[in-house]
Amino acid sequence: MEKDVKLPDNTNWFMIDGTPKFGTKNFVPGNRVYGEQLHSDSNDEYRIWDPHRSKLAASLLKGIGPIPFYEGANILYLGTSTGTTASHISDIISESGILFCVEISQRVSRDFIDNVASLRSNIITIIADARDHNSYTSIFKMIDCVYCDIAQPDQTLIAIKNCKQFLKRKGTLMLVIKPRSIDVTKSPDQVCAEEILKLEQNGFTILNTVDLFPFDKDHAMVIATLI
Repeated sequence: MEKDVKLPDNTNWFMIDGTPKFGTKNFVPGNRVYGEQLHSDSNDEYRIWDPHRSKLAASLLKGIGPIPFYEGANILYLGTSTGTTASHISDIISESGILFCVEISQRVSRDFIDNVASLRSNIITIIADARDHNSYTSIFKMIDCVYCDIAQPDQTLIAIKNCKQFLKRKGTLMLVIKPRSIDVTKSPDQVCAEEILKLEQNGFTILNTVDLFPFDKDHAMVIATLI
């Protein structure tokens, strides 16, 4: 499996209890975000990345291909929640990158700030509705990648609007499609096809799409570039 999975910067494979697992180099050594296992390798510490807790990790295992997260990247994350995936992105982009995290819930944001953002200097928290991208006052540079994981019927249009506002030309979008949040009257495959068409009609080129089963049922990850 290791040969088929293209891991980003600051990420590596380990054999743990006879099972291959991968982790990200811990930006805050000694710190756990969601009870994940810590693994030491030479002088570095890694946080084992659980694909059952992170759709980004699941998409890597399902063969999404190279992802646009690397040391020094500037990322806009829509729908940060408590920060499981965001913390691993923070590890990957390291001290030279910036992760702008948008979350609408004040309660969830407080937990995220206390447990994740306050310990990581490369994270900027934005408590806002992702539909209201004009309200973001903390984003001071163009973004290399927009990562969108929100459960709304108009999730794809929200992602598109944020990309048109902040994404660099030829930048990348990673979009989690949640068909059951969009239209329960249609099959998940039909919903995914319709959402992908929306991206293409708005100037995106689709690079790859993967179904996240068995890690997440009726979820897909799409990676696309803005022409």
